[in-house]
Amino acid sequence: MGFQLKSKFKPTGDQPQAIKKLTDGILSGVKNQVLLGVTGSGKTFTIANAIKNVNRPTLVISHNKTLAGQLYQELRDFFPKDAVSYFVSYYDYYQPEAYIPQTDTYISKETEINEEIDKLRLAATTNILTQSNTIVVASVSCIYNLGSPTGYENSIFKISKGDTTDRKDLMNRFIDLMYQRNDYNFKRGTFRARGEVIELFPAYEDLGIRIVLEEEKINSIEKVNPLTGEILEKKESLLIYPAKHYITDQKSYEVIFEDIRSDLKKRAEELKKLGKNLEAQRLTQKVEYDLRMIKEVGYVNGIENYSRYFDGRKPGEAPYSLLEYFEMAAKNWLLVVDESHMTIPQIRGMYNGDRARKQVLIDYGFRLPSAFDNRPLNFSEFQNKIHQTIHMSATPSIWEIDISGKNNIVEQLIRPTGIVDPEIIVKKTEGQIQDLIKEISLIVKKSERALVTTLTKRMAEDLATFLEEKGIKVAYLHSEVNTLDRQDVLDNLREGKFDVLVGINLLREGLDLPEVSRVFILDADKEGFLRSRTSLIQTMGRAARRIDSKVIMYADNITDSMKNAIREVDRRRKRQLDYNKKHKITPKTVKKVIRAKLIEREGNVDDDMKPLFNKEFLFPEEREKAIKILRQEMQEAARMLDFETAALLRDKIKFLLQK
Repeated sequence: MGFQLKSKFKPTGDQPQAIKKLTDGILSGVKNQVLLGVTGSGKTFTIANAIKNVNRPTLVISHNKTLAGQLYQELRDFFPKDAVSYFVSYYDYYQPEAYIPQTDTYISKETEINEEIDKLRLAATTNILTQSNTIVVASVSCIYNLGSPTGYENSIFKISKGDTTDRKDLMNRFIDLMYQRNDYNFKRGTFRARGEVIELFPAYEDLGIRIVLEEEKINSIEKVNPLTGEILEKKESLLIYPAKHYITDQKSYEVIFEDIRSDLKKRAEELKKLGKNLEAQRLTQKVEYDLRMIKEVGYVNGIENYSRYFDGRKPGEAPYSLLEYFEMAAKNWLLVVDESHMTIPQIRGMYNGDRARKQVLIDYGFRLPSAFDNRPLNFSEFQNKIHQTIHMSATPSIWEIDISGKNNIVEQLIRPTGIVDPEIIVKKTEGQIQDLIKEISLIVKKSERALVTTLTKRMAEDLATFLEEKGIKVAYLHSEVNTLDRQDVLDNLREGKFDVLVGINLLREGLDLPEVSRVFILDADKEGFLRSRTSLIQTMGRAARRIDSKVIMYADNITDSMKNAIREVDRRRKRQLDYNKKHKITPKTVKKVIRAKLIEREGNVDDDMKPLFNKEFLFPEEREKAIKILRQEMQEAARMLDFETAALLRDKIKFLLQK
């Protein structure tokens, strides 16, 4: 059975033709296509329909966890009966291993794994290998080393009622699958034994498994509630998947260890020849300790740095990643790159950044050169591992357009609401602040809102202060505003607690403010990232939620970026107006309720935090109290897929730990 799309909406506007073109392109073997869809046109719904039509396993990559979380939730709602999975980095807190030679500072790897996300990652690989109707929404972490999919698949353990086995063999098999025995704290990735009853909590789902033995045979297999022990389902047989993606085979340890020690000997000799005796000794101690740990418990912190040996890869050979799992499951899987103008450059840059950090570790004897092979894919490797791709963006880059070709650019410019792109007005900079105040007063009378973009944080703050002195209800938003407070600022704007929001870069993807009818761009003719064609189009899109919206640009010269951005928005606007006229559509302003906060913070939590952060010295009990509260909020934020909040809370915890 294929994908089952469920939605109360029917394709409208440009969606039907976009769905048909994308579907026909995939079925006819087109390697690259671009879905150029304006903000608010329903690109995700179009992609969902295309996935349903071609009926192929699909990987969707987004450039950050937050957007990936939104996409996951949307696609999960569109395909409630299919296997929609979520695959992002599972760290709430991640401090990579590093060394700073200038200060002789070694920073050990510190991590805090979010068990819920770890479960979702394992569920994703399980779904890929077992179900054809699967969609995985991932961040760019999907191009990182993951461990051999063949080793993972070969480790799958099938149990059936009536199988001959004893208690010891069964527990040893679970240990081989990286499960840990814990008779007191039954949680994901553990098992416990009580007489002839063995209970396992799979790392990839929410139900436990109870196995009852009788006379060295499996008498019953039951799915149970891990908290209450209630029997929910009886099974005749069951597949049990590993608890980790990195699986080590103890039978081949001796051969693998021999290879590692051989490379260790060569590397230590190289370091000694360079006069680095300390580094050679450091490396020998480090590697020998890691090998002892792997032999005893099958795992060590940093085992991924030896993955090349366990995977049987040659030096420099591309690592295994999530892409190999798709390749193993289906040779014709589909890739969708969300916000491709941002995601593709991020994929390009990850390899070099990772290599630079590890080069220092290897040079100073903290890692073997094999650590280089625990890495993300480089861009050419990434391209060689994918088949057919849809690049999805409101502002695709020249690269995506070039590799797709003009015939494979699918435009989706018509919004279901009939809303057209905003009218653009260019004004001189002389007297711009007075004109800005005049324009703001006009929209305030209509109970509408405005965004003002500046080039610097200082200017944003100064302008906000000046406008406030003129009696305008205003706030500013930039990177130094705490993540916990950003959504509150946006909600307050929508609720009318203030009328104007001043900021530097208000083109954030996913920023949806239906009450905003004016976007003011100061210094529009200052060429650069914030005033590039792409940034200008994205910024203008923030006003595309109302029928009477306008963008006012203050500039003394018309730069190439301005010219190209205005030309493109005018082109889209003309097509939208013509479509509305032809089909007798009356545009409707978007109306959306303000979403409940992902995390409701107690009023006294912040009051408790402030004095702790301001104190030069913290007593141990004060530090523990603050960290406990912040850690709870961080874990809750990550569980709700609000990763920006989780990241900020992580930083606050680090700050307190250093006090």
